Amino acid sequence: MARPTLHRRKTPLLAALALLTMTGFAHATTTDYTVRFPAPERHTIEVEARATVPASGSLELMMAVWTPGSYLVREYARHLETISASGPAGDDLVVTKLTKNRWRVTGGQAGERVTVRYRLYAHELSVRTNFVDPDFALLNGAPTFLVPADTDGPAPGAFTVKLELPARWTRVATSLPASTAPHVYRAADYDQLVDSPIYAGSGTVRELTIDGVVHTLLDEGGDAFWQGERALADLGKIASAHRSLFGGAFPYPRYLFLNLLVEIDGGLEHADSTVLMASRWQAGTRKGYLDWLSLASHEHFHAWNVKRLRPVELGPFDYEREVYTESLWIAEGLTSYYDELQVHRAGLMTREEYLERLSDQLEAFATTPGRLVQPLTAASWDAWIKFYRPDENSGNSRISYYQKGALVGLLLDVEIRRATAGTKSLDDVLRAAWARYAGDRGFRSEEFRALISEVAGTNLSSLLIRWLDTTEDLDFAPVLAFYGLRFETPDDDEPPAGWLGAETTVEDGRLVVAKVLADGPAARAGVAAGDEILALDGYRVPVRDFEDRLEAFRPGQSTRVLVARRERIVELPVTFGEAPGERWNLEADPEASPEAQARLAAWLTGPVELPEAPQKPSTKSKKSTNRR
Repeated sequence: MARPTLHRRKTPLLAALALLTMTGFAHATTTDYTVRFPAPERHTIEVEARATVPASGSLELMMAVWTPGSYLVREYARHLETISASGPAGDDLVVTKLTKNRWRVTGGQAGERVTVRYRLYAHELSVRTNFVDPDFALLNGAPTFLVPADTDGPAPGAFTVKLELPARWTRVATSLPASTAPHVYRAADYDQLVDSPIYAGSGTVRELTIDGVVHTLLDEGGDAFWQGERALADLGKIASAHRSLFGGAFPYPRYLFLNLLVEIDGGLEHADSTVLMASRWQAGTRKGYLDWLSLASHEHFHAWNVKRLRPVELGPFDYEREVYTESLWIAEGLTSYYDELQVHRAGLMTREEYLERLSDQLEAFATTPGRLVQPLTAASWDAWIKFYRPDENSGNSRISYYQKGALVGLLLDVEIRRATAGTKSLDDVLRAAWARYAGDRGFRSEEFRALISEVAGTNLSSLLIRWLDTTEDLDFAPVLAFYGLRFETPDDDEPPAGWLGAETTVEDGRLVVAKVLADGPAARAGVAAGDEILALDGYRVPVRDFEDRLEAFRPGQSTRVLVARRERIVELPVTFGEAPGERWNLEADPEASPEAQARLAAWLTGPVELPEAPQKPSTKSKKSTNRR
């Protein structure tokens, strides 16, 4: 498939200033914003922007429609409620809406500074959107800022952002560089403005210095159940593990973890920061805390892989249109391969815990019928229309580039280690890619594939074609043999329960089929999503007892399931199967050779050199935390 042409080129600030005269923005070097929160309980933001009218005599403004790292057009302009403009003397100017995300201000004079005022609704709590309530605010650049635009996107220029806070909020945390004035920040260009989320509230700030680089953790919503100092110390170990893998120094001057404990899961990477969303209760269980560490590891790993080492399609960005790439298996899939592996390598997850989590990935992949329908590169290309829009048939028709990309990373790692007698690994591919392609250049898909074969010292292109471009199933036998692992034999003392291959949910007290797995027993019986399950084997099924009732049946046993479908009663014959997940639990093979055991240890240890004496975490009470 042909890739679309990007419509603007990212340039350093000085080069951008040189281009101003060509775009009609000879006087528009900086757009200044004042952001206010006059009524946080109403979940609104009031923005005042001061911009220069270009030589054409009209000022065009645009708002991004998507956020880098989250590949879905989200139409942020839908949250804009009011907009008006005035000239230097306070006279009203005409504001005309041109498209869904563009406006034109007319009536001003070229070179004048005009003021544009607009109000945004901000009550979507996610890592990519805006949220304001009496406790805190999270602002992302894409859904917040109307910016001067030319034909191809944001016009070149710099930005300042001034925040006027409610009295109860005492702190701002952002990776934007601060000016000398309180709560005023600068962005050299639009890319930096979008890539620097802003927190305002009264959260707790802790800092840890590693190799001379300050790493900051901002906790919002933490209390006695959240152990902030422990979390920061562990983040330091993970950051050090990532730095050791890529080699050299940290790629950023400072780094900020915005950790919002708001009972929602999510994470989004930025060049010098990340937004994490989780539950304050996660620190109370081992599994929950490891989930949080894995999320933080994933997003921090992106400081290398994606934010600085990227497919050529992922920057400079077209903020108004989809940007297609076949390489999200590298950007997200390989990051997913390393996120939990690096937590283990950092000494924060035991070998057994890591293998258990890897087993869960294998099971999830092997029980997803879509793996035999959609190739991995197609999953990446279609992220814009499929990945973020799941429905009841998604598992049957598509595969996750996170999930399969991670497992392709596992297979690649083994192939490279095997081809080089353990002297090279996928770690070396990333280090070589970092040295060769990091920065403004980026890499093309074919270049990254060729680099894999180059590091392996043998041509792996045919394997890559099979794993990436076809729906041929993945074979994990080489992984087992190389590392001396095996799949645990299920306990035969307890016969397995019957399996339908369907997921159910409760809607208004009714037991309703939510998803039906392709080629599973329910699908073969004709059960469909939306059916209400009434009875099994002629007996009514109480909603809360459905799973218990299934345990009374065995694989191969036949019965009848009674469903209501659009108010019509339908009886369907069904033969239970055996749940496929029982065969994917990894364990060390006690009969593995010493060589295989040594390879397993080398893989799980990795190139990690933790700092001997990181600075003790400290709790800060300062009002602003500025990171870039």
